[in-house]
Amino acid sequence: MDADNQYAQALTHLYEKSLILHDMALFNKVLAFYFIDSIAHLDYTASIYTYNYQSPKNIMGTEYLRWRIDEEKKSDRAQFPAFINWLKREHPEKFARLPSLWQMIYDTEDPASYRSFRIVLDPDSRNEIPSDMFFIMIDEFFDPDFLKSLYADASLATLFEAYIAQNSPP
Repeated sequence: MDADNQYAQALTHLYEKSLILHDMALFNKVLAFYFIDSIAHLDYTASIYTYNYQSPKNIMGTEYLRWRIDEEKKSDRAQFPAFINWLKREHPEKFARLPSLWQMIYDTEDPASYRSFRIVLDPDSRNEIPSDMFFIMIDEFFDPDFLKSLYADASLATLFEAYIAQNSPP
């Protein structure tokens, strides 16, 4: 790894973050899953730009991301993408405060997606995601107000539960 590599610096920025002031056990379970999942995708994408594709770090990341494919289909987790689009329609002010990665990946009108576990913002472009975008996305996920909204009794979690109640089969 080249110490001057901007993607390595983004990874360092991610690894220096801490959740010590938060009790993830009290987060809404679905939101906690997608929070960690998004961090894993950020880590994996920056790692692909930083390390050799066959490095142990990238192999381990691939294994986690393979596992999560089945996990995202379990219980209310499968409702998360539709929830994000519901927020966009019904609560645009809340949607606008979500981390940009969630806005881009789960908005059905946005071309961004996870491709081979990498974050791809524009499928027609072969350019890497600019390193400064990683810093922005990481900071958004660790914003104190966003983290507070993930607790089971907090704003985003409450909206998710309301969405599930409205959209669950009788």
